[in-house]
Amino acid sequence: MPKGGSSLNMLIVMAILALGVGYYVPQTFSSRPAEPAKADATATAKPAAKGPAWAVSAPGRVEPLGGEVRIGAQVPGRIAEVLAAANDRVAAGDLLVRLDDEELLGRVHSATAEAAIRKRERDKDEAVGKLAQERRSAEDAVANAERQLVQARDEHDRALRARRSGSEANADMDKLRDAVAKARDRLEQARASLRKAISVENLPAPTRPEATLAAARADLSQAEAARERTRIRAASAGTVLHVHAKAGETATASPENVLVVVGNLISLRVRAEIEERDIGKVRAGQPAVVRSDAFPGKDFEGKVASVAQALGPSRLGQRGPRKPTDVDVLEVLIDLAGLPPLLPGMRVDVFLRPEATAQQPASGPQAN
Repeated sequence: MPKGGSSLNMLIVMAILALGVGYYVPQTFSSRPAEPAKADATATAKPAAKGPAWAVSAPGRVEPLGGEVRIGAQVPGRIAEVLAAANDRVAAGDLLVRLDDEELLGRVHSATAEAAIRKRERDKDEAVGKLAQERRSAEDAVANAERQLVQARDEHDRALRARRSGSEANADMDKLRDAVAKARDRLEQARASLRKAISVENLPAPTRPEATLAAARADLSQAEAARERTRIRAASAGTVLHVHAKAGETATASPENVLVVVGNLISLRVRAEIEERDIGKVRAGQPAVVRSDAFPGKDFEGKVASVAQALGPSRLGQRGPRKPTDVDVLEVLIDLAGLPPLLPGMRVDVFLRPEATAQQPASGPQAN
């Protein structure tokens, strides 16, 4: 056979094979079943769990019941003695810090002597009439009650210093506090009697000795009041949270110069700041949940105790003077249930439950 015919036959066979391969191979791949991976993943996927829908969320700060009482000095002076320490339990009227009072003590002694001299001069002068005698008795009762109150305070302070130093641990502080309270009540009663005695009609004018005695007693009262202002006392019962006073330093009568911070830790509350757009979703008595980064995964229950009646500047994030771009907020107080392990001053997140959840009735038998 000639070579030309053989080559032609070879080309025809190769063309037929190429056409067969081009037809069957795509058919084989196209008939392969689809992979079930995506379908299985879609079928087994679970919907993400949704958290509770909160009506309002806001930042807050933990504080003691009644807030923190920041106590400073009423008058400038050198700090002579610091009797308070952190975590001390104190009662109303307990001495926390004492300023130097040597100069004022001399004024008190001088005024006391002057008042005693004037009283002897007045007693030599007989009172004219029954009304004048009743006025004298009422004035003497007030003066005696003032001295008794000063003595009761001094005794209480002396016992408190001795107890803090450990030299007299058996002092009955409750009895001494009760004595101060009774002395204060007697003074109020005596002043009420004096007001009644000088308010009657046809009361004779004071004599010269009576007037000088009244002036001397007024000087004594002013000296004792000035000495009492050197005593920084607890305004209410609570726990000492911070002590910034140190003996030897100079205290100034300024709101920024805080010497002692006291708070009532019997219960805690949260002061939250609500944005203006959410104030319509807040009401007194609304259940709340408080969360802290210090206790992850824990929710502390509470209830809205009060809602402010006006917007004001934020106190949580305020640093330095207020800026024109600062936004006003609504202040809300939340009472925490029980005694959670939160500390005053901690920043927390507050979540208020929706109104429908807050008013949801308790579960029980349903009516047909």
